Amino acid sequence: MDGFAAVDFGFAREVLQRGIALLYVVAFVSTLNQFPALLGERGLLPAPRLLAWARSSKRASRVLRPTLFRRVRYTDTRLRVLCGAGILVGAALAIGVPQLGPPWVPMLCFLALWLGYMSVVSIGQTFYGFGWEMLLLEAGFLAAFLGSRDQPTATVVIVLFWWLVFRLEFGAGMIKIRGGREWRDLTALMYHHETQPMPGPLSRQAHLLPAWFHRLEVLGNHFSQLVVPWFLFAPVLGLWIDSPVPAIVGAVAASVIIATQLWLVATGNFAWLNWATIVLAFSGFGIPAAAMGVPAELPAYWIAATAAVFLLYAVLSWWPARNLLAHRQLMNASFNRWQLANAYGAFGTVTRQRIEYVIEGTRDADPDAAGWTEYVFKGKPGPLRRLPPQVAPYHLRLDWLMWFLPLGRSLDDWFQALLIRLLEADRPTLRLLAGDPFGGAAPTWVRVVAYRYRFATHAQHRETGRRWVRDRRQILVRPVSLSSF
Repeated sequence: MDGFAAVDFGFAREVLQRGIALLYVVAFVSTLNQFPALLGERGLLPAPRLLAWARSSKRASRVLRPTLFRRVRYTDTRLRVLCGAGILVGAALAIGVPQLGPPWVPMLCFLALWLGYMSVVSIGQTFYGFGWEMLLLEAGFLAAFLGSRDQPTATVVIVLFWWLVFRLEFGAGMIKIRGGREWRDLTALMYHHETQPMPGPLSRQAHLLPAWFHRLEVLGNHFSQLVVPWFLFAPVLGLWIDSPVPAIVGAVAASVIIATQLWLVATGNFAWLNWATIVLAFSGFGIPAAAMGVPAELPAYWIAATAAVFLLYAVLSWWPARNLLAHRQLMNASFNRWQLANAYGAFGTVTRQRIEYVIEGTRDADPDAAGWTEYVFKGKPGPLRRLPPQVAPYHLRLDWLMWFLPLGRSLDDWFQALLIRLLEADRPTLRLLAGDPFGGAAPTWVRVVAYRYRFATHAQHRETGRRWVRDRRQILVRPVSLSSF
């Protein structure tokens, strides 16, 4: 036992607490800026309507996950107050103020963030149906039990962070192996940089790299997700081996995961998924306690609390562990109402063509003879010369769902509501876009045109200055006016 206890995770705790807190700040800022227009009282998918449905029957109520808005009637003002409180608490934790007190102080702060953000996610519907939402919730819950600065870190909580990173990375690796053939024949990344939901400034350069490099990328991905995560648990060998080697192996494994995630940060925009993985991977950095001095004793009540959390996870982990071995593996699935011990995964298949739905409007009376102007989004491809922006870890929810639309069989209800809001020149909705092409005036007609987008080659970029080339496929939604709805 002395060998394992001889590893100090104080540095890991600092990164975990501050990093997770910062991610909560980003999440609450994203919610503050976008939730009212997307899901508020006059949103595209109004949350009050969902809450009314949940109150209509006991069965419907059981479907809705825990949220403070069950007890407190939802209003946009109350949502903004919740976000403001979350930003303040997250900022305090990121600075390290609550960590100066006894361990129950940061615990209550993180649990407040966890419950507050869960209240948002539970009513966020499709706009909050991303795997990194439940990842942030689970990370916030575990961070509540990392303790204070003047006490050693409870090792059982660090082990739970390793288990979280393992489920995140190994689950994603297994989804790919069981998913599309492109991950097995090593061609997936010949398409992914171009067809990913929201390319970044360097995505085009990454896409234009030679085929042999893309094959190495896939091999590196398989290695970092299927092999490396096992070595995060190497410090457990310290129970039997009085040597710093197991801790070093764990730190090397964490470093490999961080390096691969930084490559994904550089070549794409996946909200806070990659940044959360980087922060969580720092749980693998342990320092021999001999270099830190004699560790202090943990209070008995804190030992009991962290042991209870560990036992809770031992029970809840049966379902995600079984899912990792299942032939029909679930991706980004929760097995309990509190979204703890979840199953994770991403990009089991890679699309080979990028189809974009472009919304256009006009103020002309005759749509057949009209001149059409394109609505430009903040993050998704639009103007052909524009350099794709770097927005992560911020999450542009509307832009992401616009990417999913061509993958479905029909237009979702929220998209039809979006067209109505554009015809109304609704200011909160227009603020979700890069700008208003009509300067506050309402268009007479809007339509939706489908294009195939491809990255311009080096020669095409030199000749035209364009970073994208596109060809028109079809008019998906013919001109419609407010009276059409």
